[in-house]
Amino acid sequence: MTDIHKPVDATLTLENRVAVFTLNRHDVRNALTGNNLIQDIVDTCKWVNATPEVSVLVITGDGSAFSAGGNVKAMKAQGSQTVGHVAQTYRDGIQRIPQAVQSLEVPVIAAVNGPAIGAGCDLSLMCDIRLASTEAIFGETFVNLGLISGDGGAWFLPKIVGYQRAVELTFSGRLVKADEALTLGMVLEVVEPDQLMPRALEMARLFASKPPITTRYTKRLMKLAEREQLKDFLDQCAFFQGVCHQTADHQEAVDAFIEKRSANFAGR
Repeated sequence: MTDIHKPVDATLTLENRVAVFTLNRHDVRNALTGNNLIQDIVDTCKWVNATPEVSVLVITGDGSAFSAGGNVKAMKAQGSQTVGHVAQTYRDGIQRIPQAVQSLEVPVIAAVNGPAIGAGCDLSLMCDIRLASTEAIFGETFVNLGLISGDGGAWFLPKIVGYQRAVELTFSGRLVKADEALTLGMVLEVVEPDQLMPRALEMARLFASKPPITTRYTKRLMKLAEREQLKDFLDQCAFFQGVCHQTADHQEAVDAFIEKRSANFAGR
């Protein structure tokens, strides 16, 4: 039996190769700062990468919000600190989240149950897929507080909605409801609140039903494609393909196809 990592301000479950991480500070609308959620996210990402029994990670929020982002009350004290001190606080703090999520070796689905504002919006953008409740609201609202997105939102958002739309959303600081988020491509699907987790788990289980080793190599390749030239990328594809050809799961997939039956993957 796999030992489940135990976050402090979140909950984590694992069933049928699907891990569900739930932000559990609804008392502060799952704000990411001023509590243990940054460390919880970082530690959970490390646990996922080190746990072969995990094929998919779902991130959602408990209560009415996905995440309200940063703790605005705590920001007031930072105005009296030096530029260098604040910069190091970001490096040692919230910037660890995009680094950790970007390093994940499995697909990540954000089940956005409610408002995802500021850094909360950025957390959803870091995921591979976003499914939204009709009650979800997204906002790159940093400019409204005289701030920039200190956790990488300006890197993620243009990749998802395009540069021009990202500029409009960022400089207006406006809120985007779920139906508009769907039109903009910020989310893949919008469902009723009571269908959000069932739909997220349905998708996660589908992904998790595939060969686990292949799933991790595929995720790694899709991230490599963002930064490598085609020739180097193809070289890496050739190597990963060579590894996949040697797996028992590949042979099982071929046998199942030929024998017209469902495959039974063992992750080796």
